[in-house]
This record gives sequence, structure tokens and C-alpha cells, in this order.
Amino acid sequence: MRKFFTRMFDKDIFPILIIGICLFGVYKYTDYRFNLVENRLDLISKESSLVQNSLESKVKNVEDFLLETQNTLTTEQQKNSSLKRQFSRITNTVDNLQKLSTTDPELLKKYSKAYFLNEHYIPISLSDIPVDYRATKSTNFQILSDVLPHFEDMVDAGKEDGVNILAQSAYRSFATQYNLKAAYKVTYGVGANTFSADQGYSEHQLGTAIDLTTGKTNGGLEGFDKTPEYKWLNENAYKYGFIISYPAGNKYYIFEPWHWRFVGIELANRLHDDNMYFYNMDQRTIDSYLANIFD
Repeated sequence: MRKFFTRMFDKDIFPILIIGICLFGVYKYTDYRFNLVENRLDLISKESSLVQNSLESKVKNVEDFLLETQNTLTTEQQKNSSLKRQFSRITNTVDNLQKLSTTDPELLKKYSKAYFLNEHYIPISLSDIPVDYRATKSTNFQILSDVLPHFEDMVDAGKEDGVNILAQSAYRSFATQYNLKAAYKVTYGVGANTFSADQGYSEHQLGTAIDLTTGKTNGGLEGFDKTPEYKWLNENAYKYGFIISYPAGNKYYIFEPWHWRFVGIELANRLHDDNMYFYNMDQRTIDSYLANIFD
């Protein structure tokens, strides 16, 4: 034993022994620290996993909440849109009822040998057609007041396109139509029924029908269908609410290219687009346009 310790402290072995002990100590300390770090990392990993799981759960809860909120918002928006549409329909209905309450219900009826206006019927309001808009031979130059601006707009538009449309005859009372028809019967006999309405069946009594002419026919009606004015009316009158009442081939009267009736822009456009004749359209359909006749 003494020899062992004597050898240990030998000057050649002792330094090596000390170095070995130090290296072993360093190793053990390093291993200890590594284990501490490893344990710490493991703990951090577990804590991180818990935090991540917690965050994912919270994010999922937030997403579910947002989705539920979005669905609720969408549902409410749909309800609001539905209510808005209902309110709009109700408003339009009320507006139409208000318009109808102040609009003459006779204005869109079919009168030629179909409906009858009695001797007491007079349009609500009549206005004189300005001199510049009527022919010199014109004697019946009044028209429904609400129709006059549409007629003037149409004539003005025609002038811009180089045609000169003039009013030859507009409103005729029951009595005026009676006297006119009586005079025609004296001259033409029963033939007058092919081109002249009996009193109470004339569109002119409404104040919305007007016979048109031009200086090219010296203010007369014959030959009007050969004029640029007639061609222009066929292509444009509907834009201003006017339609031809008695086109070629109608079953009521002879072809009257000069006789035009105001039915409102909306209905006139419908008739034009569908290539339909006013007197062939169902009366209930026609009546649905009454509320907006002057729009």
C-alpha cells in the first residue's frame, strides 16, 4: 500500500493523475449540465406543446365564433334585404294607388266600337296646343294637359331630324263628334262608318288622341302615309308614348296613318318591342300601365 501511494505521488505519475481527476470532474460536471439542459428543453417542449394546444383551442373557438357571427350576420342581411324588398313593393304599391286615385281610369280603355264614353265625359284638364305645333286648318286644337309636354317633345325631336309634324285635330267632345259623324253620313252615307267613330266611341273624346299632318300635304290628312313625317313617327313615336290607333289591316276602321293616341311611354315601348297592336292586348294587361301613364 505504501508503495502504491509512494508511486502515486511520484513526480511523473502525479500530474497525470491530477489531470485525469480534473478531466473526470469536467466530464461529470458537463454531463450534469447537459442533463439539466436536456431536462429544461424537455420541460420547455412540453410547456410549448401545452401553449400551442391552448392557442389552437382558442383559435378554434375564435374561428367558430366568427363563423357563427358571420352566419348570423348573413341571416340578418337576408332578412333586411327581404324586408327592404317588401317595403319597396309596399311603397310602389302605395305610390301606384296614389297615382291611380288621381288618374282618369278611362284613359287606356279600348273605345273603338268596344267601350263607350257618355255625353257627360270631359277630360280632367285640357290645354291649347301652341300655334307653332298645329296646322293652319286646325279647329280642334286642345289636348289633355298631361299629354301636351309629350307631344311637344315628340314634335321638337322630329324637327331636329328634319321633319315637321303638326296637329290637325285633337280633343273632340261628345257633341262635336256627333255633329262630325252626322256631316260625314250626309256625304258618305253608311260608308262613314268605315272611317269615323260614333259619338262616345271616339278616342278623341279622351283628349289623348290626335290627328297629325304636315305642311307637305297642305295641312290635310290624305297622303300623310307617303311623307317622311309618317315614316319618322313609325320609327320614333313610341319613345314619346304615342301609338298608331288604326294601322293597315285593323278590324275597326280604314287605315288612318294620321291618327295617333297617347298611351304612355312604358306601354308604347312594350307594344313596340313585342310588335303588338294595342287593340289586341288584353285590357287587364293594358290597365296595369295606367298608374305610370304620364311618367
